[in-house]
Amino acid sequence: MKIETRDFGEIEVGEKEIVTFCQPVYGFESLKRYVFLHDESLGDQFAWLQSVEDADVCFILANPSMVDPAYAPRIPADLVRELGGEYMWWLVAVIPEQLEKATVNLKSPIAVNFERGCAAQVILEEDLPIHSSLFHRGKEKASC
Repeated sequence: MKIETRDFGEIEVGEKEIVTFCQPVYGFESLKRYVFLHDESLGDQFAWLQSVEDADVCFILANPSMVDPAYAPRIPADLVRELGGEYMWWLVAVIPEQLEKATVNLKSPIAVNFERGCAAQVILEEDLPIHSSLFHRGKEKASC
């Protein structure tokens, strides 16, 4: 199927590439179907989470290993069952014009099981920052 994207124009995606959110992205509850897109020049550290249902809705995601290699939040058992065994984490990023000021949300990561084609944004119980520096870990001031 062809979809219109915010940053990549019109692209072709297969049904198996579409990920359905069982627990939607906060503030975007009506949009459940997304596709993960990558820019080969950036490697696998960043992804675009593009809504299949609304071309204007697209989030930039960062691999948590860029910020904290030990990042391994705990999620409720019922969500673990819904997502299935193997899932990976992504962090929603805010990338301003001044790239060094980029932040990620450690409090509300996205868990994805690509094999099962399902995902969820999780609001964690842990006391983690919503705005954590993407590039200068340990020097940022946590803010909510």
